[in-house]
Amino acid sequence: MLKNIPPILSPELLKTLMEMGHGDEIVLADGNFPAASVAQRLIRSDGHGVPELLEAVLKLFPLDIYVDRPVALMSVVPGDPTKPTILEQYRTIVKASGEKFSDFEFVERFAFYERAKKAYAVVATSEKALYANIILKKGVL
Repeated sequence: MLKNIPPILSPELLKTLMEMGHGDEIVLADGNFPAASVAQRLIRSDGHGVPELLEAVLKLFPLDIYVDRPVALMSVVPGDPTKPTILEQYRTIVKASGEKFSDFEFVERFAFYERAKKAYAVVATSEKALYANIILKKGVL
């Protein structure tokens, strides 16, 4: 055990966060996301939801201050009546992290998949909320 490391962060995820450089992106994916088929590096975080993982990651992970929106979410598909309530929870978590944050970038579904293919890693969770996928762009200390 280590002090001050959230126990939800697996050794594999900690290693990945350390390996990432400025501008690299990581996807925290909900349970419906095609994580295995798009990931260059797949990290399993089964049994966990995205909000608690997001909160733990942001304790260690600097967001990129050199871009307007270092946090990206998947846009709701036009015509889909879903109203993702998890987004406000994400907003609260990101703001509470102390990282510079103005607002989310919203990315069309298939463009989000393409961006996820280029991400440094994808973390597959058991999150049940729809449209709960989030991309974080790493900054510098």
